[in-house]
Amino acid sequence: MLLLAELVSARRETIVHLENGRYNPSLKLAMDIAKVFHVTVEDLFEFVDEEP
Repeated sequence: MLLLAELVSARRETIVHLENGRYNPSLKLAMDIAKVFHVTVEDLFEFVDEEP
């Protein structure tokens, strides 16, 4: 978690909130995380169609 935060120039707390689903990343942060893991941005997210 700390290493990922350092690699993407984010705060550790930001990464914790992402992992716990309490924060949606900016496009830049999502792209940076995808680069670290060698995946696409789309691979990082799961689309859930929420009914109102």
